[in-house]
Amino acid sequence: MNLIAAVDKNWGIGNKGDLLVRIPLDQQMFRKDTLGKICIMGRKTFESLPGGRPLDGRINIVLSSKRDIKQKGVYVCRNKEEVMDLLEKFKQEGYTEDDFFVIGGEEVYRRFLPYCDKAHITMIDYEYVADRHMIDLDADPDWVLAAEGDEESYFDLLFKFVLYVRKGPKEQ
Repeated sequence: MNLIAAVDKNWGIGNKGDLLVRIPLDQQMFRKDTLGKICIMGRKTFESLPGGRPLDGRINIVLSSKRDIKQKGVYVCRNKEEVMDLLEKFKQEGYTEDDFFVIGGEEVYRRFLPYCDKAHITMIDYEYVADRHMIDLDADPDWVLAAEGDEESYFDLLFKFVLYVRKGPKEQ
């Protein structure tokens, strides 16, 4: 399973229900990496999507205690176990672990990190005010930086795409 996130210097991912920043190249990379895949997210992340609509060209799984989301291409699961059961059904249809992307928010990242073996991270060289954070993979002994792209810029903001991989066994 994959995790994908854009983080600032302190592994911040959001503030007051919104992303810290929108970087067009990061959004393009997110679309390229997740198109045709299965995206797992929390209710607040789902509600923050443009137009409040599911991600086009992807299967959207929303983790929520409420079942009031009724949109085509959206599966609502009440807990992690329901999500894992649904992912098993998708595997029977031909999807693989590489087709599963955890896309946020904070609590969903924490719940599913033990099941992930790759983390696609956009590292933003800036410190924002953030009230939501991703787990610091640099400080987690189970993860190692495996690949690092060139530094990119968006106006005066510097960022780079990096890949972390799990070096220990993940949960099944």
